[in-house]
Amino acid sequence: MKQFSLAGLVAAAVLAWLPASAQTVTVNTARGPVDVAARPETVAVFDIAALDTIHALGLTPAGVPDKLYVPYLADLDAAPVGTLFEPDLEALAALGPDLIILGGRSSTQLDAVSALAPTLDMTIWEDLVGEARARIDAYGAIFGVEEKASDLRATLDAKLAETAAAASSKGTALIVMANGPKVSAYGTGSRFGWIHSALGLPEAHENLDPETHGDAISFEFIAGVNPDWLIVIDRGAAIGEGGGASATLDNALVQGTTAAQKGQIVYLDPAPIYIAGGGYISMMQTLDELLAAFTG
Repeated sequence: MKQFSLAGLVAAAVLAWLPASAQTVTVNTARGPVDVAARPETVAVFDIAALDTIHALGLTPAGVPDKLYVPYLADLDAAPVGTLFEPDLEALAALGPDLIILGGRSSTQLDAVSALAPTLDMTIWEDLVGEARARIDAYGAIFGVEEKASDLRATLDAKLAETAAAASSKGTALIVMANGPKVSAYGTGSRFGWIHSALGLPEAHENLDPETHGDAISFEFIAGVNPDWLIVIDRGAAIGEGGGASATLDNALVQGTTAAQKGQIVYLDPAPIYIAGGGYISMMQTLDELLAAFTG
């Protein structure tokens, strides 16, 4: 059997994408504007938010991580080319992509994979809604589906406006993530803070740490803040380790809050917002869940 070295595969992949189409588009990425060849035929996508939006545009990449976590992406007809965190360079080289899209968990691998094909870092972080809109436009331009992208943006904007109207005057909210017995809170500027900023939903406690892992809090903290709404993300359920948030929060301190007394504890579907945050389908699903809660 003929054997191929990784170096040989890399060299072959590089040669494969050199004659790419002369037509290029300029798109905004997490590392600034980048010129990229339009209408790539073979694409590998490692960022789940990017995959989510590209799927919403009616497109299926050739290569994706081996485990996607989000149910509505589970049946994509695509080859596994690594994990969310670590691309498989040999599998990528064998695929021969014209474009590789990284983001979030995989963004640290940009230098390693860019030797194989043009690579974009499409991480979404600070302004999730604004960056999500920009990513819709970017993928529309890259893949030549601008009209579909425009339709998605209009639908997202309408859903944001509808949900913001439903949330108006409904009181304060505290966003928490349960990770087993541990609970963290997230405010404006955090990975889940767009729920406050985009919907005009007042924070039950201001000045929370916007860092990735949020502010570690106690049940006494939740009781003292006493939110009108408690919005919950279950990390264990999001990554397939079994849900436990409802059991974690089932105690006298939490049950004494206004949120619990009024039946206003909202358990979001965790995988879309935790794994695919900033993706079009993810955002639409989360907004539908919040809209149902605020109008229920």
